[in-house]
Amino acid sequence: MNPKPNAQPNQSLIDGIATLQALAVSPEPVGNRELARQLGFNPTRVNRLLKTLAYLGIARQTANRKYTAGPGMHVLAAQSLHASRIMQDALPVLEELRRFGLTIALGVLWRDSVSYLFHAPPGMTTTQGIGRIGLLPATSSGIGMALLAQRDDAHIEELFADREIDGFPGGLADLMASIETVRRLGYARVCVDPVEDRHTVAVPVSDLSFAAIGVSGWIPEQNNGPIVEALVNAARQIGE
Repeated sequence: MNPKPNAQPNQSLIDGIATLQALAVSPEPVGNRELARQLGFNPTRVNRLLKTLAYLGIARQTANRKYTAGPGMHVLAAQSLHASRIMQDALPVLEELRRFGLTIALGVLWRDSVSYLFHAPPGMTTTQGIGRIGLLPATSSGIGMALLAQRDDAHIEELFADREIDGFPGGLADLMASIETVRRLGYARVCVDPVEDRHTVAVPVSDLSFAAIGVSGWIPEQNNGPIVEALVNAARQIGE
């Protein structure tokens, strides 16, 4: 969630979007009661929301009366990517980063998670790298940490207060300390595999950005400089 608005938010709209998002990330068709349990909503309310989404073509009911993404959801996704031009602008720039022989990624922040628009290990084609990974915890992701660092402290504290935080067993205080380090450095460096000593280095595309780019793999500390410089230049090109 973003910072609280001045006006009273519309709870029906919030619930509808929550239902839409839960449906979008479900790998298989899901039933009304199962979705209600996931969301903590009343099954009657979820059933009404799903029927509305199906009426709009955003959801689709299967033969066994479960729900999955409908054509309208794909249209919304395609239209939003076209309008923002994020993928058109980013892909040529991301291709240039392959010279490092690392995994290349572009992601956006959604609440406390990161959605990867592009994620391609070495050797993977550009087409294969588009939209192949779903939501992952922002705090265990270099891209997520780079984007969280763009938010103010109050917003981060609201997201993570009184709960377990992926990658931060010490809780909110440890997370905020790491966020401060990201802000001071201007980039995030996150260990994503301690066994193989794999790290992600990531930077936001622009100030107060909704997107960030990063590279991941075996990145010794002494290689940080050239990689950060290349990422900052790439981010500048995408953000222009």
